[in-house]
Amino acid sequence: MSSPESVTLAMTGASGAPYGLRLLDCLVREDREVRFLISNAAQLVMAIETDVQLPSKVHMMQAFLTEYTGAAVGQIKIYGTEDWMSPVSSGSSTPSPMVVVPCSTGALSAIATGACNNLIERAADVTLKERRQLILVPREAPYSSIHLEHMLKLSNIGVTILSASPGFYHQPQTIDDLVDFVVARVLNLLNIPQDMLSCWGECHLGNNK
Repeated sequence: MSSPESVTLAMTGASGAPYGLRLLDCLVREDREVRFLISNAAQLVMAIETDVQLPSKVHMMQAFLTEYTGAAVGQIKIYGTEDWMSPVSSGSSTPSPMVVVPCSTGALSAIATGACNNLIERAADVTLKERRQLILVPREAPYSSIHLEHMLKLSNIGVTILSASPGFYHQPQTIDDLVDFVVARVLNLLNIPQDMLSCWGECHLGNNK
């Protein structure tokens, strides 16, 4: 299986902004085109959890993240949450897998029920109907029965639910190590090379630094 040339990355308003930013950085480093979507709530959470405060205008945000990640011009393409003419809103666009990280339980609910109230939800709906890869990274505790029912429903139709639950067998020393654990798992699922986490049982666990 060949690695995807482009990835749709969406961030919603759950705690876990460092996961989304780190994944963006890794995708850029691996020369992937990134179709980037972010909710207003996610921008607020990002300002609280990181030192990144995104500009409000789409073109300014695109320029900011291009410089922030060292991306090539045009490598990151940002679409507003009401941009219904964007490629990710239609199944006739060039196929790409989609990752929602962090994925709020509100976004999880909307995706599970087929709601398309904004571009993130529509993009996920398109991903589902076109039978493309969709990875959701929820960060909530504890989960209610409603959350779990939505996860089961989505899992049964092929969606990967990857909870933002870092492991400890790689002996993390910093918060960045914990973030990298989850991001590495996402990259593995996307079949994109990563050197942040050794493969279990095949590589020495201590050689992932």
